[in-house]
Amino acid sequence: MSDLQAQVAEAVSCLQAGGVILVPTDTVYGLAVLPGRDASIDRLFQMKGRPRSRNLPVLISAQADAVSLGAVISTAAERLLASRYVPGPLTLALEMDATKAVPWLHGRAEVAVRVPDDERLLAIIKAVGPLLATSANLHAEETHESVPEILASLRAEPDLVIDDGFRDIVPSTLVNCRLIPPVVERVGVVPSEEIEAILQ
Repeated sequence: MSDLQAQVAEAVSCLQAGGVILVPTDTVYGLAVLPGRDASIDRLFQMKGRPRSRNLPVLISAQADAVSLGAVISTAAERLLASRYVPGPLTLALEMDATKAVPWLHGRAEVAVRVPDDERLLAIIKAVGPLLATSANLHAEETHESVPEILASLRAEPDLVIDDGFRDIVPSTLVNCRLIPPVVERVGVVPSEEIEAILQ
């Protein structure tokens, strides 16, 4: 078994046991848990000092995952999902179809989804399904580049830490596809002009 396979197996085991993991993505480091595990989700929010009322983005492995969650894939979202930034640093806020939403997304009008361009993380997602995930920093504070800095800033330690060296502190670009036309709500790795060009 390779190091990567061992890390994936350990992460899968930890998540299935209700753990919170600190994992590198193709952008920043993230904290991730399995959906539908209230105690785990509560712990993640406590680590960040983030209000429990804030919704968490979802990491998926493919567009089909978004559909299975009950998300509505608009024409604009289809174009963005077919772009060179997926998998990659592009997060899409999609409308939820209340009649098709999975139980842990009931009551949410929208869901933010991203397909990360990271072999390790994609292998984890394919093994356990979509993950609730958020940047590994205290709420409303800056994101750190290294694991030691991250651990020093959090209010509690994750159950599993995967250290893969420095990560950039620039997050994914967030596009709200519920709006017509779609709106870039957070400029990150992908410039706004690139989003506009794709949607033309």
